[in-house]
Amino acid sequence: MPNTSRFKIVEYAEASPEVKAIYDETMAQMGIPFVLNWFKCQGQNATLLRGNWEKLKTSMLLGQIPFVLKQLIIYNISQKKGCTYCAHAHGIMADSFSKTFNEAEGFKITQNMNSNYIPASYKVAIDIVTKCALTPAATTEEDFEKLRDEGYSDLEIQELMALADLTNMLNTIADISGIKIDNELMETK
Repeated sequence: MPNTSRFKIVEYAEASPEVKAIYDETMAQMGIPFVLNWFKCQGQNATLLRGNWEKLKTSMLLGQIPFVLKQLIIYNISQKKGCTYCAHAHGIMADSFSKTFNEAEGFKITQNMNSNYIPASYKVAIDIVTKCALTPAATTEEDFEKLRDEGYSDLEIQELMALADLTNMLNTIADISGIKIDNELMETK
């Protein structure tokens, strides 16, 4: 089935050398053997693609907050905002860590977001960052205090809040572009 998008999907083979270099970085740093449609829908504009990749890489792949918590936050926000593409992609990434929480066969952490398998500090972060992504003006000092009470440093809180911003960007590009879920991701669900 062809991938329809409001923006041209630039496949690896037809990408400019500059865009190919960015695609190569995304695959290497994300540990996946294919270019996500989220990147390919930006492949006509190397400047935009570079900026969005740097933001994604910095907020999602680097820092002190555990990668699995970042994925759970992005998944939760995307679910609540109705972004099918991002919820699916980040749900797969989060679910790949399910055995960290429970070794039962077939257990998926994304289907157990309220379970006791998720640490209380993760639940607080997921709830607060989701609230901040959905209604940023409703963010309060109390939200920051709750995160501090769970042991997050101010640096980590800033990193968590960057996920609210990142997820809104991810969802906006995915929804506006109209990209479909990557065939490679469909096979893993």
